Amino acid sequence: MSRALLDALALVEAAGTAAPDAPALPAAPLPSLMRRCADEVAAAPAPEPVRLLHHLACTGGTVIARALAVMPGVTLLSEIDPLSPLGLPARDETPPFRPHDLIFAGRVAVRPISDRQASAIFTAGLKVLQADMVAEGRHLVLRDHAHSRFCTDAAPAARPGVETLAAQVAPVRRAVTVRHPMDSFLSLQANGWMHFDPPTLDAYAARYHAFLDAHEGVTRLRYEDFAADPEAVLKRLCATLELPYRPGADARLALARVSGDSGRRGDRIAPRPPKPVPDTLAEAARDSAGYAALLARLGYDDGDREGDRHG
Repeated sequence: MSRALLDALALVEAAGTAAPDAPALPAAPLPSLMRRCADEVAAAPAPEPVRLLHHLACTGGTVIARALAVMPGVTLLSEIDPLSPLGLPARDETPPFRPHDLIFAGRVAVRPISDRQASAIFTAGLKVLQADMVAEGRHLVLRDHAHSRFCTDAAPAARPGVETLAAQVAPVRRAVTVRHPMDSFLSLQANGWMHFDPPTLDAYAARYHAFLDAHEGVTRLRYEDFAADPEAVLKRLCATLELPYRPGADARLALARVSGDSGRRGDRIAPRPPKPVPDTLAEAARDSAGYAALLARLGYDDGDREGDRHG
């Protein structure tokens, strides 16, 4: 709180606490003092937000995140979810070497930490990180690993998402990116990332709907539009997240290496031909009301498929 605002509040408080026998002193009218308070509050800068980028696996999110990472002053952390059930060894396996990760070490301990404790460790670290980013004039972006929440056997509603935890630390600005679900489903199959049961297109559509439900009202951008016109979509994404925009991300893409690059690698953003759809999958698509509803909800039809460019 600014010095001037504290002084104004002190005057307001003093106006009602003068001793009964104290000599009358000229004082500023109360409405004037209240206006000063209101003006100080209005002039105070808004807190710097934490930005969140949400998408499911194999939807082109990696290349979009890489383009965002080369914007001025951006520090992007990729595939973040402190409550992810993925990547943990079985209880009878020796854990891998991860000396920097308190949450992982707590999860694989003889007496593992709880989700509540993992969440507390995450928010404590995020608070320190965000404060340092603000002090250094940088902008923190978290790329949410939404696959962990919506495409595993864990129930999405049973625990908080990254956006809920981040909101405990700072205001949040969010954006969602999507891709034609047939292309992302084919890529999930090719990568062996069918972490849900049954591993069907209809079940995937239901999980995609749950993802969209959880982010209802958040600005949504399509990967296919980004591949066709990356500068226009990136400019809109930066505006949504209140980030500085600088053209020429394609030329700087090689500077950004982030986890999760599952598709065809490369440093040029451009559409690619779609993968062929097996007859059995095409039949499953025709028979799935959930898949048809998902296409309509996302604004796609089967003629919109761009292909498998980036994961």
